[in-house]
Amino acid sequence: MWDGQLAAFAGRFRCAAWDARGYGDSDDYEGSLDFSDFSEDIVRVLDFLNVEKVHLAGLSMGGRIARDFALRHPQHVASLVLANTSPGFDALSPEKITEFINQRKNLDPASLAERLLGRNARPSARDALVASFAALRKDSYLKTLETSVAQDRAAPLEQLRVPTLVLTSDEDRLYPPAMAQAMARRIPRAEFVQIEGAGHLSNLEQPERFNAAVLEFLLRHIMAA
Repeated sequence: MWDGQLAAFAGRFRCAAWDARGYGDSDDYEGSLDFSDFSEDIVRVLDFLNVEKVHLAGLSMGGRIARDFALRHPQHVASLVLANTSPGFDALSPEKITEFINQRKNLDPASLAERLLGRNARPSARDALVASFAALRKDSYLKTLETSVAQDRAAPLEQLRVPTLVLTSDEDRLYPPAMAQAMARRIPRAEFVQIEGAGHLSNLEQPERFNAAVLEFLLRHIMAA
């Protein structure tokens, strides 16, 4: 999902993309899940990489995890990019939450990809997204889904104190641009960028525009530091 960003940013940064617990090459796990577990997992990743501070970027669920991490561990965050994400599930109507859960419990990769991608998504973006859905392990995925809906609510965005870029795209039907704009208004001194011609997966659908917006933000804040 992040190969296009790792390649683009590697010339200026040490880059890493993780697989969250129960996803990709990361292990499944026994027992229940607390949403804060993801943040503590990031701490373990930083310890493994021997890194004290990161420029942290996340999209969709990854954005919710990144936001939670920055609130819990601000000392480890140099800057934050929240892409195509939300302030928590209380920002959605009950009907939208029900729709969200039902679509994902009855996971049809091709159908869900069509709902998430923009009208003119390139075939490579569609293929990558469908492959990522097809690779999900159901038990871990459902634990993440249920925990997110129950626990990731009412995040105190006003308490974020790191340079933050809120990024969205004009065709995102899951977390529409108005939601991203409202998030940016709540975060002190946040910057806002809207990518044109993309749906929910802006980094896959418009990687050149996504990379340019994020890189400009990062370089500006590195020079100002």
